[in-house]
Amino acid sequence: MHIPDGYLDPYICIATYLVAVIVVILSFRKIKDLSDEKKTLIPVLAAAIFVAQMLNWPIPGGTSLHLVGGALAAILVGPWGGNIVLTLVLLVQALVFHDGGITTLGANILNMGIVAVWTGWLIYKYVPNKRLATFLAGWLSITFAGIVAGLELGLSKQFLYGLSITIPVMGSWHAVLGIIEGIITMGVYMYLANKYPGLVSG
Repeated sequence: MHIPDGYLDPYICIATYLVAVIVVILSFRKIKDLSDEKKTLIPVLAAAIFVAQMLNWPIPGGTSLHLVGGALAAILVGPWGGNIVLTLVLLVQALVFHDGGITTLGANILNMGIVAVWTGWLIYKYVPNKRLATFLAGWLSITFAGIVAGLELGLSKQFLYGLSITIPVMGSWHAVLGIIEGIITMGVYMYLANKYPGLVSG
């Protein structure tokens, strides 16, 4: 799902950067209200998700498939904290490991740090059964993030394929991987709810 440099038109890069910057600034303001325990958890989560995202599976169309962790981050530190967690991960990946482009960093933050995080959080918040909620949060968060990435790629004239290919490919493959992400998210949640309930309260 990491979009490399040269795949998106400049106007898409600029638009996604603007959205990403605004949300990240808001997130830093909002996380001031988090408890010290939750604030301490942010870099720990970022490190764990960074490792999980290192496993990439290439898929047709010039991009790749991997776990995201946005829903889990949102569940544990809230959506604003989750934005910060994924932004830290994506910054290190882009600047140090060249996983995802610099010009497309805004798009990658939008897809994984905003769409995935907020999708996961809203599902977790409004589905009463938390076992089901955490599975759906993990599954649909990565699916929707993949669809948005496909939308960005399909709208870009610099990319080889149009929307009729990019959205089905990105959406379907991420829906499949989303099942695994949903199971992992649910498993981690149930473990923490049992052993450390304070981390997942609320």
